Amino acid sequence: MYSVFRTARFDKEVLKKFSKAEIEELETLERKQLTNNPYVGDPLSYRFFREKKLKGKRVYFLIYDDLKAVLMIAVSDKKNQQETINEIKSHLENYYNIIREAIKQHDEYDHV
Repeated sequence: MYSVFRTARFDKEVLKKFSKAEIEELETLERKQLTNNPYVGDPLSYRFFREKKLKGKRVYFLIYDDLKAVLMIAVSDKKNQQETINEIKSHLENYYNIIREAIKQHDEYDHV
């Protein structure tokens, strides 16, 4: 099982761009698909960098097999797709640090 985490950017973009029905579809993707098999959607340059289309929008996420975790990064439409992909690729090391910190906080919270 993989744990799914979100960046603050991802949460902000979802609230801004998704309808209530789309949010429910996204939550189903996270709970049912990504936790069991995160390798859904299309790979983007790397096996661990993925894009999943949801009703015309593109959801970007990174898979960390060593941590058994998925980090939801960003949302875009077709128009901003390449710009978003390039931006994510330029910050891969930062995202690894973010997911490690998120897991650490999650583990500390579970032990309280």
